[in-house]
Amino acid sequence: MLLTAEQQAILDGSKGETMAKVMKTLVLYGQAFNAEKLVPITSKYNHLVTSFGLGVLKPVYDLMDQLIAAGAVSGQKFTADPRPMDKNVPSSFLQKLVFDLFMYNKQDFYEEQLCKLGLLKRDAFTCACYLDQVGNKPNKGEVLSWSESSAVVYANSVLAARCNRNSGIIDLMGSIVGYVPYFGLLTDEGRKAQWIIKVETTSLPQPQLLGSAVGMKVMEDVPYIYGLDKWLGSDLNDKACTYLKDFGAACASNGAVGLYHINNLTLEAKEQKESLINENAKVYVIDDAELQRVYDSYPVIWKDKDAEPKLCFMGCPHMSLQQLKDWTDRVEESLKRNGQSKVTIPTVFTSAPAVIEQFKKTDYYARFEKTGIILSYICPLMYMNNPLCAKMPVITSSNKLRTYTTARYYTDDEILQKITEGGK
Repeated sequence: MLLTAEQQAILDGSKGETMAKVMKTLVLYGQAFNAEKLVPITSKYNHLVTSFGLGVLKPVYDLMDQLIAAGAVSGQKFTADPRPMDKNVPSSFLQKLVFDLFMYNKQDFYEEQLCKLGLLKRDAFTCACYLDQVGNKPNKGEVLSWSESSAVVYANSVLAARCNRNSGIIDLMGSIVGYVPYFGLLTDEGRKAQWIIKVETTSLPQPQLLGSAVGMKVMEDVPYIYGLDKWLGSDLNDKACTYLKDFGAACASNGAVGLYHINNLTLEAKEQKESLINENAKVYVIDDAELQRVYDSYPVIWKDKDAEPKLCFMGCPHMSLQQLKDWTDRVEESLKRNGQSKVTIPTVFTSAPAVIEQFKKTDYYARFEKTGIILSYICPLMYMNNPLCAKMPVITSSNKLRTYTTARYYTDDEILQKITEGGK
């Protein structure tokens, strides 16, 4: 790997032994992917994936202490993934015991470490850091050191920033030293599509279901997608961005997609068009029957497949302000239609603390509270990692949550029906 004089000096110890180790880590990481050089990070803020204070992560805490002691803190302020716990989210006495004593018993300690390392603000915990209310939205072409998969794919695809799917801790290392290895999605060649996806459904497909189909087919490759602009239009407005947020999260979790292009909609596709597609790109056609096949393929891993749901999670990734408003309208209307006053299954909507704060200032919030839905900043995935929670029959419309936990997937319309229909 070719290093600049400054990079080589850091590697040789000009900024101390700890910084030299950080630089060596990034060099070795880059060499593993045949990176030819390191390039500067140009975004204002970073985003870290490791936000949970698991007791078993002692090596991480020791590493953080060494970095703090050496003054090797982040060169950028950063946001982090959601907190794993919220006392407002339903849990039994035994579940709380497991959370507090055996799982996230280092949460407060770890958050103090994050603050010392450069956390943007005390409540800067969300997987959707790019939402306007949060403020960590990179600009086109900026180089990032992120690792949260749903955030990386959004930054690359919707915002046209440049970031690889880094691992936890590597995201922080890059931010500390100010450089990342130049390979993959940072390069022009690495951003070209190896797949052509033709969406030929009769209506706008569920983003989480479409993303799942794309992710499982293309895996880590880049897809170029035709047909979505028919419904989403050619402007990256709130509707389109919300759709792409959930679509991308499913692509990234059901496969390993770090970048997609939407014909006539995403920035690079509008500018470069078909020049983004490799000559030997494969073709995948998605129609109604294909989406149904994908939906039907999902395993149900509940002990009792016919169990009544005990909990519903919505917001993985975190919901946008517009989603909270739209769902308030939908739940209200469905409750009235079904003769119910509150949701009939304990339901949790999750969003970023900054979005929740803004939502509470709107006229929607009082109406939302009347539905009985709980509004939380929690990470549903971290909640479901509790083995006692994993035994519960939990439903969701998040394909990411379905993939990583025992939660059962239903479409948005099916979820709405289940949480508002009662015993009908």
